[in-house]
Amino acid sequence: MPGLTVRWSLADAPDGAEEALAAYVERTSHARFTGMAGLRFKTWRMRPREWFEGCYVFVDEAARDAFETAFTATAAESPGSQLVGSAPILIEPCSIVAVAEGGAGFAAPARYAVGG
Repeated sequence: MPGLTVRWSLADAPDGAEEALAAYVERTSHARFTGMAGLRFKTWRMRPREWFEGCYVFVDEAARDAFETAFTATAAESPGSQLVGSAPILIEPCSIVAVAEGGAGFAAPARYAVGG
């Protein structure tokens, strides 16, 4: 399954960038990607003061390639880049080998509790 990783460095991000990114995901980005044609799912990951990342899984390479081309063209001006203060340090296509759903089931809220 085709995937894409987009990562921003938080090393030089302004104070409060982590909270601003989480709030942006909760208020805007989650809704934008929920139900998006060609996208199977997206996760947002962060290591405070280190990096913030979007991980995308697409239905096929054509959907991934179209998204990657469109995003790359505007990556430096994207909301994530504006909140962090710099463009992504990584935009990398990948292959998703497998996904397993645990016994507790899949939960897709707009925001998880810190540490959860």
